[in-house]
Formats: sequence, structure tokens, C-alpha cells
Amino acid sequence: MIARKQKHADDGTALPKGRHSSSWLSNLLIIGALGTFVFVGGAVGTQLVGQFFGSGRTTDQAMVSALLLNIALILMIWRRTTALSDEVDVYRKAEVRAQHLAITDPLTNLFNRRAIKEKASELTNRASRRGKSVAFMMIDLDGFKKVNDLYGHDSGDQLLREVADRMRDTVPPSSVLARLGGDEFGVCVVFEPEFPETVDRIAEDLIEMLSRAITIGDTDHSITASIGISRPEIDCDSIDMLIRRADIALYAAKKNGKNGFCWFENGMEVELRTRNSLEADIRAAIPNDEFVPYFEQQIDLETGELSGFEMLARWVSPVRGLIPPDEFIPVAEETGMIGDISLGIIRKAMLEAKNWDPKLTISVNISPVQLKDPWLAQKIVKLLVETGFPANRLEVEITESSLFKNLSLAQSIVGSLKNQGIRIALDDFGTGYSSLAHLRALPFDRIKIDRSFVSTMLQNPESAAIVSAIAGLGSSLAVPITAEGIEEEVLIPRLRDLGCSKGQGWYYGQPMTIDAVRKLLAERNLLHARRSSNLAQKSNISAPVDTPAVNRAAG
Repeated sequence: MIARKQKHADDGTALPKGRHSSSWLSNLLIIGALGTFVFVGGAVGTQLVGQFFGSGRTTDQAMVSALLLNIALILMIWRRTTALSDEVDVYRKAEVRAQHLAITDPLTNLFNRRAIKEKASELTNRASRRGKSVAFMMIDLDGFKKVNDLYGHDSGDQLLREVADRMRDTVPPSSVLARLGGDEFGVCVVFEPEFPETVDRIAEDLIEMLSRAITIGDTDHSITASIGISRPEIDCDSIDMLIRRADIALYAAKKNGKNGFCWFENGMEVELRTRNSLEADIRAAIPNDEFVPYFEQQIDLETGELSGFEMLARWVSPVRGLIPPDEFIPVAEETGMIGDISLGIIRKAMLEAKNWDPKLTISVNISPVQLKDPWLAQKIVKLLVETGFPANRLEVEITESSLFKNLSLAQSIVGSLKNQGIRIALDDFGTGYSSLAHLRALPFDRIKIDRSFVSTMLQNPESAAIVSAIAGLGSSLAVPITAEGIEEEVLIPRLRDLGCSKGQGWYYGQPMTIDAVRKLLAERNLLHARRSSNLAQKSNISAPVDTPAVNRAAG
């Protein structure tokens, strides 16, 4: 199909002016030579005929020589004209080839990004003249990077060629296809304005076709596709805007879980602008040191005493104010900034917690994105060295869902951290895959029950059963259990009876700033620096009392 679509090079390719002049001169010389040949040949022929019949006239040798030279000239001009014609053909083919390469992706033989705008515009104009409309689909392959990274670029190239072939077989023949770059494709299709569901069916067919396994060598590769779709509206007056809106819809499709399609809506553009503005502010906030730790109390359920804090991330923006993590962390994870933000906050928490009572611990959350970093353990250990914070007072929390993505790498990171004396907690247990294999594969020091179960266990029997089952599992494995989401006092004896050793939640207070924590610990005499100062003061007070007694005894 693409061959049919890309036969756009004019067979009468324009030639340079020099070649036109040479061709015209050659034709003129041929005409002149032929005229000379006729004139001289006629004269010599008459003499030869007369001599043959015995008229007595001899042949003029000069005329014969002129005739022979004329024949030689004709042959020379003919050869030159033939060579020139061949040269013109070669140039014409090279020109066609150059035009083809300029607008075609060499890997898939689809149109490239440069050509798609022109071809989509032409298709739009043709469709408009026939009373029809067009839709532009932006297609992104989910999982292509994994194939490329694990099996190499050759396998990735073969996969892209197979994807292009499947698209050709799926979309209507009148469609325009293009590879826009990497694993991103564009398709412009014609449809009846009254029946946009036609485009829905094409998108569904593409998703279904591309989700089928692709065999490369001896390996079956599985990918999916996310599709963003736009159509010309009243305020969409250019192909550039049509493509941009399809790209915005593609972002929404991927945000909704991938392997699906989404039509552009006006609200998406506002949402994307907001998101881009947030991303820009996050980038500026990192060097401005605007991300700070907040601390949530962790209580020993047996004694009721404070045992430590969980560190939580907060963004204190001079423009936006205090921003909770659920607003900025997803953007930070998506853009790869979460590592810098997390390590910066952990450093601040370590420097602060170093001055607490040595029995108090801190728990820090690690993003699933950070677990993809093979150097994560070394980065955390470096923070311990730089801040002087004891490793045995640090607990790293890992969510269960993040383990599923790369268990082997997680095992390596967890092993490196535990070798340094850092404790590891499995966070939000029960909300992910709840696989016992994870508990067996990784040596967790603690299991944390998600707050969604704990906070509803009095009203929801299923939540109560889940909490009881997790607590029983922890008891069987000799792994301590922490219950999150304690918001009522009545939950405490219930959780204590189930065997939960620690608890945290808003019943004990909302997350606190560094200053609020200092005040709380000072009131409970749990600041290491304050206790040292008190001891020094006691020593200074007792010395003057004892000294005179000693002097009197000596006297």
C-alpha cells in the first residue's frame, strides 16, 4: 500500500539547465549532419551511378571524403546522444530516489515525520471535497523499550518492521501511515463525520492486532499499543494542531493504563498545561531546596511509647504553598526526578534524626522508579556515611507492587542494604500481588498493613479478616507487623491482640515538620543534644558542692 501512496515523484523530473542545453545542441548537430549527409551523399551517389553506367565521369575524391567524415560525425553524435540520454535517465532515477528517501522512513518504508504533515493535509483536502472528515491517530508502543534493551537493536528493528506491516494490513487503503520516530507512529484515516465509531473500530483493530505475539528468531515478544485520536474541530485549523492534540490524547491514554485509545477533549489540553507547569516548577524546586521531610509518629502498641517516625515528602513552594506528595510524586516519577528529590529529603531527615534519642528510628519510602536504579543501595549508604547516621536506625520501605517489576534487581538492592545493617520493610502489604514468594525471596524485617484495611476493619468484615490474616502470617514467619491508618483508639487493643507490634496514624497526630518534632522530643527529653546538655549542667552544678567537702576533708 505504501508503494502506491509514495508514487508521488513526477516521471518528468526537472533537469538542470545545462542538460537541457546539451540535449538541444545535440539535436541541432544531428539535424545538420543529416542535412549534410543528404546533400553530399546525393552528389557522390550521382557520380557513382554515372561511373557505373560508363558516363566517363570520375568520382570526386573530396566529396567522398566529405561523405565519410559526415557518416563518422553522425555516428559520433548518435553515441553522444545515447550516452546523454542514459545520463539523463540515471539522474532522473537518482532524483526520484532522493525524493523518496527524503519523505520515507528507511526502516519501515512508511512516510517519515517530515512527510506526514504534507500527506495528511492532502488527504484532509480530498476528504473535505467529498464531504468527509479525517482523524489522526498517534500510536505509541508499550513495552518496546524492554525488547530493545533486553534483545538488542536488531530485534527492535525487526519488531518495528513487523508492526508497520500489521498496520498496513489493518487500516483502510486510503489512509496515510508514518513512523514519527522511535516507537511512535501516526495514521491519518478518512471517515464519515456522522459515524466516528468507524475510527473507534480501526483503533480497536490496531490494538488487537499489535497485541498479538511477534516472533523474532526463537523468541515471542509481546507488546501493546496506546492510541491518541483527534479530529478537526472549529478551533483546529491546522495539521500541526491536529497532530498535537492527538499527542495530548495519547498522553491521556497512557495515563489511563495503556493498551487502549482515547479521543482528544478540550479539558485535556488544560490538564497537560497544568502538568507541564508543575513539571517545570518541580525542576526549579530541586536546586532551590524546596522539598522537605515531614514525620509521622510510630508507636509501640505494647508500651504506648514513641519508637520512631516515618519520613514523608512534602513540597513547600513559595508560589504554590504546601503541596502533598500525591500531587507532585507521580510527575517526579514519570520525569525521572524522583531520585534526586527522595535522596535530598532522606539526607535532611538523617541529619535531623542524628540528634534524636538513639532508640528512635526513621523509616523512608523508596519509589518503584528508584528500584530500577542498580546503584540505589550505594547511594543510600553514601548518605549514611556523609551524615553520620547509624545504619541500624534506618528502615527502608519497599512497596510490594514494585517488586513484581524486577524481583532480581530488588533482591540485589535489598541484599546490599541489609549487609550494611539497614532494615527492610514491605510496605502496603495486601494491596499488591500479595505473593508469598516475595516474602520468601526477600529477607524482610517488617510487614506493614495498608491503612485502607486498618481504618475500615471495624466496619468491614473483609478488611478485618485481611488484617487478621496478615498479622497471623507475620507471627508464623516471625516478622513484626506495623499497622498503618490508626484513626480511633478502639483499634489499638484489637490490633495489639492480633499481634501487631507497632502502629501509626492520625490518632497519634498528623505528620509534623522538623520544628514540631524537635519540640515534641524536647518535651519528652528525647533529643540527644538536649540530654547531653542536661547531663553537663548537672555535672557543673554538683562540682561546686563536692569540691568544698573534699577541701574540708583534706584540711
